[in-house]
Amino acid sequence: MKFGKLDINPMKNPAVLDTATWDPKSAWRTVSGITDWKSLKNIETSGIIQEKKEPVVYTASRASHRGSTYFLMGLDDGQQVFVETGKHKSRGVLGEPHFTKAVSDSTYVTMYKTDAEVINRYVTEIKPDKGPRGLGPLPRLGIGVRMSASVWPAVWEAMDECGFCANAIQNSLRELNLLDDLLEGLPAKTNYLFSFGTIAEGHTGSTFEGLWTYGVLDALKSDSSPQYGADADHIMVKRGEGGLQRAKKIIEASRYYTFFTLDVSDIIEYDALKGISPSDATQSLQSHFENASQLRQYLDYHKTPKKIGDKVYELPEPLIGGLTAKYAKAFDAVDELYKHIRNLKNRIPFDLELSIDENPPHLNTCEAVTGELELLFIILEIKRRRIPITHIAPNFGVEKGVDYRCPDGIEGLKNRIRDMSRIALEYGLILDCHSGDDLSQTTRRTIGRASDGNIHFKISPSLQIIFAEVLQDTHPDIFRKWWDDTLSYARTEAESGSKIAVDCMRDHEKKKIVSPHEALFHNYNFATVGKRDENGRFIFRDMFYDLSPAFHKEYGQRVKRFLCTIAKDLFE
Repeated sequence: MKFGKLDINPMKNPAVLDTATWDPKSAWRTVSGITDWKSLKNIETSGIIQEKKEPVVYTASRASHRGSTYFLMGLDDGQQVFVETGKHKSRGVLGEPHFTKAVSDSTYVTMYKTDAEVINRYVTEIKPDKGPRGLGPLPRLGIGVRMSASVWPAVWEAMDECGFCANAIQNSLRELNLLDDLLEGLPAKTNYLFSFGTIAEGHTGSTFEGLWTYGVLDALKSDSSPQYGADADHIMVKRGEGGLQRAKKIIEASRYYTFFTLDVSDIIEYDALKGISPSDATQSLQSHFENASQLRQYLDYHKTPKKIGDKVYELPEPLIGGLTAKYAKAFDAVDELYKHIRNLKNRIPFDLELSIDENPPHLNTCEAVTGELELLFIILEIKRRRIPITHIAPNFGVEKGVDYRCPDGIEGLKNRIRDMSRIALEYGLILDCHSGDDLSQTTRRTIGRASDGNIHFKISPSLQIIFAEVLQDTHPDIFRKWWDDTLSYARTEAESGSKIAVDCMRDHEKKKIVSPHEALFHNYNFATVGKRDENGRFIFRDMFYDLSPAFHKEYGQRVKRFLCTIAKDLFE
């Protein structure tokens, strides 16, 4: 089917469109043709969108509101709609109904499309226990859902059985597209990571709008009501003209999300503290204020000693000057983006994270670790500017692809997280650890104990690797297509000079092993899923959402075990 310039089969491409009702006239023919509503099959648990032989009612979505009964319904062609039944015509809670009619017993039946706006009304007005919400500084997992609809049934089960909270809808611009870009047929933007190579944005194929739409629909089908949020992750503010406007556009596409991660790493002046003299610091500070009185108040605010736990922290003036220069642009951007979100949310509570965990290419990760005084300065400045940050992601020295390896070792990580967690909690914030997938169980447990479980811990690639493991076991031919395309991607990047790709190719040529656990696949597998041709069409995505029940059952079991293990390591 064509949607603008986008040509997809929506049943095999979930989390792309901002609706699960792509042919409302066909949907109404099915709904209006039902004569015996009591005989409809009721589905008790969630599952991914796939072909059904008959319409079904998702029991967990059912609710009574103002004299009417509402529920989510799955149709035989894979579409989903909301249905309202009652003795009166539509109450208008969900907006203008798409179709309505009176049936034989004088009961009215009304159908609504499952557009994002309608879904938001449903989980706000009718079934609020099923919607994402702002949870404040609450410990949780951040679950990056790269395989979108396939993973959610296991996520809800794990949260319910193992008793943890999560941002169960989470991805960033690296993984997601903007729906408008797909509809207009725009090519994917590319980023370059030092020593890694080129990365196309939106490599899952999903969109910010579609991920929220399909995630909340799946939550409505779940037989539990877990506390969850929806994280528009790593909303990056890039240097140069248009960086802030691009971030605002992403926020507008994510207006129904409940958690916003503002990544200002690219506009931080990392070299501002190098070799700065007291006179340089003073001069730098003066440039940020209109008069001496403002500067004096600023210095008094930051220089006042702070006793937190068994430590007293005092920021010297030269450090204040250097940190001000380092973060001034970043704070200004965060302030402007916060106000933009606040206006869009219109008094609806949301969580806000400041992310400074990524370092520029010229710095080693361990050289860019955030110190305690630096974290204290950042939090104090957040409070001074009255930006209601709930989460903060410092640079802990955690890297993708490896366990913790900074010179201070696991003991140094433990002490740093313990002290930084106390600072954050003193001011009502919670620490956030990104890129936790490749950390060992020992390191995860260290983080959990050092923070007393007060941590937001984000994962993402691991769930895609588990997907590949099960795919190789159940559909080896499909896995081989994935492997071959990954190999081609890695080879291209190696030929372009990527150090990581060169090392991966050398390792593969020596071992000749085809496995999800090989470094080559671990580093470069992500690009295949949402890969598009020159006309903007997905090349491989259909095959990832047309898999057997045996695959989904095994995948769900492994995901649930994995999530419960991580939650136990961190929170118990």
